[in-house]
Amino acid sequence: MTRAELVDELARRRAIHREVAESIVDELFRAMLETLQEGGRVEIRGFGSFKVREYGGYTGRNPKTGQEIAVAPKRLPVFKISRTLHEQLNQDI
Repeated sequence: MTRAELVDELARRRAIHREVAESIVDELFRAMLETLQEGGRVEIRGFGSFKVREYGGYTGRNPKTGQEIAVAPKRLPVFKISRTLHEQLNQDI
């Protein structure tokens, strides 16, 4: 499901204008992003949780030339599925 499909589905299910649904989705994503940028954790019960994992810099190697390169530290988002969602996804298998 894309962001646009999510907006359309919200508008359809709640019988609201698409513009209102779009602002709700945008605000939700904005709040989640701000929380993650501040180092917080976003937990949606029954769905899963998001957090940011920090990775230190290291010396890597260019696979073509074999030359060593410095890889900068980075922060990446991580999603962990909830037990409830995991069970729901696998109940029919």
